[in-house]
Amino acid sequence: MADNNGEVTIVGAGARLEGNVVSAGNLRIDGQVKGQINADGDVTLSPQSQVDADIRAQNVSVGGKFKGNLIVKGKAHLARGGRIDGNITSKMLVVEEGGVFHGQSIMDGGASAAGGGAASKQGQTAPAHDGGAEQVKAR
Repeated sequence: MADNNGEVTIVGAGARLEGNVVSAGNLRIDGQVKGQINADGDVTLSPQSQVDADIRAQNVSVGGKFKGNLIVKGKAHLARGGRIDGNITSKMLVVEEGGVFHGQSIMDGGASAAGGGAASKQGQTAPAHDGGAEQVKAR
């Protein structure tokens, strides 16, 4: 996780949070969140996390269970054992072997909410290939 300004907000493993989460820096979620997440930095969902939300952030890494939409300015990363049910708008998408993605990926150089991406994948359910991580970059 990149260090934008050294600040990391953590939602602990035993925590359940409902509502809007706004972070000026980076955010790590180990517990449960339902609502909306807006971060100026990166958002990391650990393997034990359960998130039902829309996320807007610089970069997002999903290691747990995520349901909702991701709008990412940079890279969306689906780690081994993670699951995404929803749509992703990002410049780059990385799906590791063992990650499950069910939704639509919009590769957009500007990562705007309006869409208009360069490439689209409808209804993808991974695991990715045996060759390791699958990486898709916008043109």
